[in-house]
Amino acid sequence: MVWPALVLLLFPFTVAAEGLSLLEGWHDVWLFRFLVNMLGYSTIIIPGYFLISYFKRTNYLETGSGICYPVIRTCVFGSEAKTGLLDDASIAPRNEGESGSSVRQAIKLIFCAAGLQASYLTWGVLQERVMTRSYGAMTPEEEGEKFKDSQFLVFMNRILALTVSGLWCILFKQPRHGAPMYKYSFASLSNILSSWCQYEALKYISFPTQVLAKASKVIPVMLMGKIVSRKSYEYWEYFTAVLISVGVSMFLLSSTASKHPSTVTTFSGIIILIGYIVFDSFTSNWQDNLFKHKMSSVQMMFGVNLFSCLFTVGSLLEQGAFFDSLAFMTRHSEFAFHAVLLSVCSACGQLFIFYTINQFGAAVFTIIMTLRQAIAILLSCFLYGHAVTIVGGFGIALVFVALFLRVYARSRMKSGRRLAQPLTQKV
Repeated sequence: MVWPALVLLLFPFTVAAEGLSLLEGWHDVWLFRFLVNMLGYSTIIIPGYFLISYFKRTNYLETGSGICYPVIRTCVFGSEAKTGLLDDASIAPRNEGESGSSVRQAIKLIFCAAGLQASYLTWGVLQERVMTRSYGAMTPEEEGEKFKDSQFLVFMNRILALTVSGLWCILFKQPRHGAPMYKYSFASLSNILSSWCQYEALKYISFPTQVLAKASKVIPVMLMGKIVSRKSYEYWEYFTAVLISVGVSMFLLSSTASKHPSTVTTFSGIIILIGYIVFDSFTSNWQDNLFKHKMSSVQMMFGVNLFSCLFTVGSLLEQGAFFDSLAFMTRHSEFAFHAVLLSVCSACGQLFIFYTINQFGAAVFTIIMTLRQAIAILLSCFLYGHAVTIVGGFGIALVFVALFLRVYARSRMKSGRRLAQPLTQKV
């Protein structure tokens, strides 16, 4: 009796009222689908783990030879003198936007923000069109055929990004790559899992819960930075992060609550939402940490997408969904065109993601992506004449105050460092 009660508690939407057996409804259980996807990923992760452990244990870097030696050295050891953990203090940190003039850094930040907004606003519109509309209907009466496998779209996005970044690395000179290739797999896997959790959570949580979780994501990102990168943040960084989260939440809830009727937030939804926040926070911080190996944004893009393609194609082949999706694409040329456009927007967005993280760090990148939702609604208000409520206006003002405080505090901190440097040299 305990097992059926537990299933009813965790998966209220999956147990049919008509008396369907639990076995018939297993595919509708989110945990089952998650485990099936992880099974596909593990066919690459587990053999890779044992191979890496074997090469390190046998000291292959000094004893190995042959035609496979350069490939194994690049994948397992890298080309740097030190191949320890990422928190090695001897590795010089990458530029976080502190060098150069303030005007130049402000222009870079505006460029990154504009590129991210344009790429992912367009990507969101195209994604909704692909996942919600039917293909193949000749008349309005026909239902047509809908595409449902979002993992294949992830694979399409990643394979194009891999091709673009690979060609870029071949055609243009890049810094000498030093990071072991397998370290990209951590960010790749967490990115795939966060995307899956984001889509899956929408079925189990109410719209206000979604808004509050996404708007406050910058705080978990900073906390994850302390764990992954051992970063230390100033008190004003935490304070402004909270202000931005509160302001964006107030604006989004007051402006869009009427368009999205509230649904029940289940225990499953909370678990999946926590998974999304944890995986997403880890992804940006791990990428931020990898930049300590003095790589370019395009090299980072190539490494992450290489493993994303391996993970997704392995899972799709094991589930039998890869060839089904290809068959759908051959039947509907319009879908193929939309999928390619979606992939182009995703590839452009990734270029801006890695460049932003390289220049300004994971926390600033998350703030930009958090503001993306508010900017989209603000544009909708101006274009279609929707009124902004008093609460929403106060939320916008709170966000701008927080951003001003963040810029002011950072400039004061930089000026204090400049004054301290001459005194240190004199002593």
